Order: sequence, then C-alpha cells, then structure tokens
Amino acid sequence: MDVQDVFHHFTPEGRPHMVDVSEKAVTTRVAVAEAYIRMSRATRDAIVHHAMGKGDVVKVAEIAGIMAAKRTSDLIPLCHPVPLHHVSVRIDEEALEADAAVFRVRAEVRTSYQTGVEMEALTAASVAALTVYDMCKKADRDMTIANVRLVFKDGGASGRYERDGSGGSDGR
Repeated sequence: MDVQDVFHHFTPEGRPHMVDVSEKAVTTRVAVAEAYIRMSRATRDAIVHHAMGKGDVVKVAEIAGIMAAKRTSDLIPLCHPVPLHHVSVRIDEEALEADAAVFRVRAEVRTSYQTGVEMEALTAASVAALTVYDMCKKADRDMTIANVRLVFKDGGASGRYERDGSGGSDGR
C-alpha cells in the first residue's frame, strides 16, 4: 500500500497539508465516541449529590463537551471546520464498587458534509472527561480517564464502523 493511501495529511514530498475534500459528496455522517472516568466512591457521591462546590459537575462537563466539539478544528491542526448539525454528550454512572465508581462519557455528533465527525466526537468525549477531572481534582487527584475511543461511525466513502464490544465498561 502506498503511504499516500494511508497518511492523507502529507503530500508525496512529506509536507503536511489539509486534505482537499472539495470533490467529495455531501453525505450524512455520524460518529459516537466514549471515555471512562474512574474515581473514588466519595467523589462519585459528591457528584451525584451536587456537593462539589463548583456546581453540577455532570451538566457542566456535558456542556464543555458540546463546546469542544464545535472547536475541534481549532485544536487539531489539520482537522476541517465542519458544520455540526447535532452534538450530544451524556455522562452516566457505569459501575459502582465498594471503593470506586466509573462514569462513562458518550458523545454523538452528526453532520451532512464532505468529511466525517469522528474527531469532533472524540474531542467532545475527551473534554467532557477532562472537565469532570478539573471540577473534582481538589477532592480526588487519583481519578483516571481511560479508553477514549471511537465506538461508531457511519457515512462517507468508508461507510459504517462499529467497535466490537462497545457496550461494556472495560474502561475500569
């Protein structure tokens, strides 16, 4: 396989460039990404009971994820600015253990455009998880963010992708 077939962000001379998508068809595209946050049970309890002191951690983090999706091309150097038609970020408790808790961040992004929204979904999930960490770090610096990953995408020339076993909480 030619390196150009794999690394589209480089010219044949090895120079970086933004891929030209002007000839690609506009299609409906969707991407879903997730991340997991493991924390102490005490931190989980403070989040659930709105006792963190900085406000509703989950709602603030969900909004931060939505805002991040909208700014992805400002953060990822060769990423196209994509008109987003829908962004949702949801943070749910995934597991509760004797001494720990795991939350899952799930971000879904949709557009009708010439390039996909995988990076927007991944950015949304990442920033939402980082926002939880930021809002709770005084209480729990041992929190861990894990398994930031694409779990689904559809649309465009490459079609549909679905991660095997994406429904589990193996981020623990």
